Amino acid sequence: MDHFLQQFPIHTFINVAWGEMDALQHVNNVAYFRYFETARIDFFNQFNLLEELQTSAIGPVISENNARYKRPVTFPDTLIVGVSISEIKEDRFLLHYTVFSQAQQAVTTLGSSQVVMFNFKTGKKSPLSTDLINLLKQYCENGSGETI
Repeated sequence: MDHFLQQFPIHTFINVAWGEMDALQHVNNVAYFRYFETARIDFFNQFNLLEELQTSAIGPVISENNARYKRPVTFPDTLIVGVSISEIKEDRFLLHYTVFSQAQQAVTTLGSSQVVMFNFKTGKKSPLSTDLINLLKQYCENGSGETI
């Protein structure tokens, strides 16, 4: 677990709820998108992206979500969702999620979200700010921090 936390300096702890399990006795696939959302909002809050939305009307929206289930998770468990970045482009970036089960001491799920900056006043995409690009580069998966 310590290695996981070092690998993902941006992470969120999530307690699995009994009600998230389904008839097959494991956490339902829908719950993972809530876990991703919780980690994403924590990530956005660390960089004041949602606060900026209130002042500039420019903020992040999700254009695509993906999940890959590697191992079933059951109650009780505490998950750690690690977040990393790749594919930083002019108006978007790819946010990756790696879900680690404390009960299993293993990665159980991988996911991603395409995050697009959006101007809610104009209804159009907006470029990432230079400050945001520099912040994102610090958490780039490939370590290069290169903007595509």
